[in-house]
Amino acid sequence: MDFKSKKCKPCEGGTKPMTKRQAAKYMKFAEGWKLSGNKIYKEMKFKDFKKTIGFANKVAAIAEKEGHHPDIYLHDWNRIRLTSTTHAIKGLSINDFILAAKINAIK
Repeated sequence: MDFKSKKCKPCEGGTKPMTKRQAAKYMKFAEGWKLSGNKIYKEMKFKDFKKTIGFANKVAAIAEKEGHHPDIYLHDWNRIRLTSTTHAIKGLSINDFILAAKINAIK
C-alpha cells in the first residue's frame, strides 16, 4: 500500500480505534516508527537547530494539509519526537499511518 498518496479522512462518530493486532500489521508501512499503546512515535536527531526547526515546520505543513496533527516534541537543540494518535477515537486509525508515511517522505 502506498500511504503517501492517500488522504486523511475525518473520523466519524462511533469509529473504533484499531486493535493492537491491526496496528501491528500496519507498522510495516511506518518505517522507523514504534508502536506504544494507542500511539505510534518516531524520534529523530538533526545536524543543527535550523534543520530541526525546518523539519518541524514541514511536519506542521503536512499535518495542516491532512487535518491530522501529531504531537511534536522538540528537545535538546537537535532532537524531535513525533507522536501520532487519533484523538477523536482515543486510539490509532489509518490516518496515523498515512501521516507517518508522509512524514517519512520529507526530504
